[in-house]
Amino acid sequence: MQSIRNMRRGGAMSTFRKMPAAVTLDLLRRIVDLFYPNLKIQHLTLAGMENRASLPDSQDPAIARSTRRDWFELVFVYFLILLVIWTPRPWQPFMWAIAAVLTLTIAALSFQGLQSIGITKVNLLASLWAVGVALALAVVAVALAFRLHTLHVPPGPILFIKHYCGYVLWAAIQQLVLQCFFLSRSLRLFPDPKSAVALASAMFAIAHLPNPILTFICWVCGLASCLFFLRYRNLVPIAAAHAILGISIAITIPGPVDHNMRVGLGYLTYVDKSALVEVGKSPLVTKTVVSSKP
Repeated sequence: MQSIRNMRRGGAMSTFRKMPAAVTLDLLRRIVDLFYPNLKIQHLTLAGMENRASLPDSQDPAIARSTRRDWFELVFVYFLILLVIWTPRPWQPFMWAIAAVLTLTIAALSFQGLQSIGITKVNLLASLWAVGVALALAVVAVALAFRLHTLHVPPGPILFIKHYCGYVLWAAIQQLVLQCFFLSRSLRLFPDPKSAVALASAMFAIAHLPNPILTFICWVCGLASCLFFLRYRNLVPIAAAHAILGISIAITIPGPVDHNMRVGLGYLTYVDKSALVEVGKSPLVTKTVVSSKP
């Protein structure tokens, strides 16, 4: 009798241990079915855990997309971006990594090729005029900053490239998210392209708060870039123009004015280190520090 009781107790405990995992898997199935009805998950069981995902047989993978899925992806990814922007510095890299992985996962589920995200030769030559306009605006900004004595450029071309090469990649990533994530989903949610452009550009600008200079510039440039992408469907010239204009802002506007182009919590916690150095070199501060020694 004791052995039978132990077996029953052991069986009950084993079933109890399996219950949370089973409930979790069932919840996972429900979430996937809710936002991704075109994604079939097979063999999602406790034994073996063989996960196989397959899209339905269709010539156009975008046919089965749902409105709630677009809303979910748009709101969720934007929430992740704002969360990273407003996270304190020690935790920000960790949150950035989580947001990047989740965003890439969502993008991979709807990826339809490089041409669909604007990385293509189609209309490339016809759209290169945007790069010329950006270069012209940059030249004017540099000339004006030189006249106003606000131009600050790293000494030498090597240091210049080393300092701003990362921003070129960052500019391309921003345009990729704006055009191929925010704008593409806004176009499916709103039948009027103007409404979609207005929503995407507003989201892009709000993400640069509370920096007033960048918020206004990004709203104007966001509108222009979205309309440009709708016309040419090519991401390359927009990314290049973004990089040119961003670097021109960085070298022409003083750091204390735009807080070194920081946004979110970084803008509010910005400290002008050059001012601290000047204060440290002042005779009054030096005399006070010396006299305070025993």
